Amino acid sequence: MKIINHLKGTNPGVSCELFPPKQGSQLANALGIVQSIAEQKPSFISVTYGAGGSNAGEAVAVAAEVTKCGVPSMAHLTCINADEKKIEDVLSRLRDRGIKNVLALRGDLPEGMTLENATFQHASDLAKKIKSYGDFCVGGACYPEGHPESAGLNDDIEKLKIKVDSGVEFLVTQMFFDNDIMYNYMYRLLAHGITVPVVPGVMPVTNAAQIQHICKLSDTKLPPRFRAIVEKFGDDPEAMKQAGINYATAQVLDLLANGFMDVHIYTMNKPEIIGGILNNLSCIIKR
Repeated sequence: MKIINHLKGTNPGVSCELFPPKQGSQLANALGIVQSIAEQKPSFISVTYGAGGSNAGEAVAVAAEVTKCGVPSMAHLTCINADEKKIEDVLSRLRDRGIKNVLALRGDLPEGMTLENATFQHASDLAKKIKSYGDFCVGGACYPEGHPESAGLNDDIEKLKIKVDSGVEFLVTQMFFDNDIMYNYMYRLLAHGITVPVVPGVMPVTNAAQIQHICKLSDTKLPPRFRAIVEKFGDDPEAMKQAGINYATAQVLDLLANGFMDVHIYTMNKPEIIGGILNNLSCIIKR
């Protein structure tokens, strides 16, 4: 199933992300995790892609296993360190395995490389390539608090409009912990003429050390009520895990109540996280 059809439907859902193993290691274990997560019946599962496509084979295998389990899969695809042939090779493999959804990403610029040397300089270039190559549903990433490399939020949204105009049919956001940031972002998108469906991204923080890493990578802001949870329960692993799942559940519930058709959960490959959220919403999300 194409994800855009779900997002234009009437039944809300919760989707999730997982990542494949590093090249040549523990593929069987990753496929087992797919099966455990698929049993929770998320609306779709996205599969990440290593820097520079370093684990492309494993990513395709994991995405194919998602489809085999009866759940729509979305394969991430990065382009910054790839040429036409490499992109076409991955797309052919995805198509041959029945994967219909691709998240078009630029990817991190490798050390010593400049944009001018890249065949695909932006995710918008990749989106055009994917749309011209086959009958894929193309998603894109967006940043409610602005991309770290952008000159500001308006500049970031103007670049996002180019991505959408290049064929991106829906957007998945970077994680955030304050839903008011997301609602403000939606008004800004509409003001720039961006009307494609948006899937908010939520990360349940289940251990205190995780939060330091998240903030360093993404510049994500932490609301005071979330900081209070970490300060209160951060030293008790089981309590922090439960608190993190419940905080994320409240975010998801609020987002669904305000009209979003899907919320994407960054699970860190932990089936119990997506399962905990879906169980908390068992009368709201029909599985």
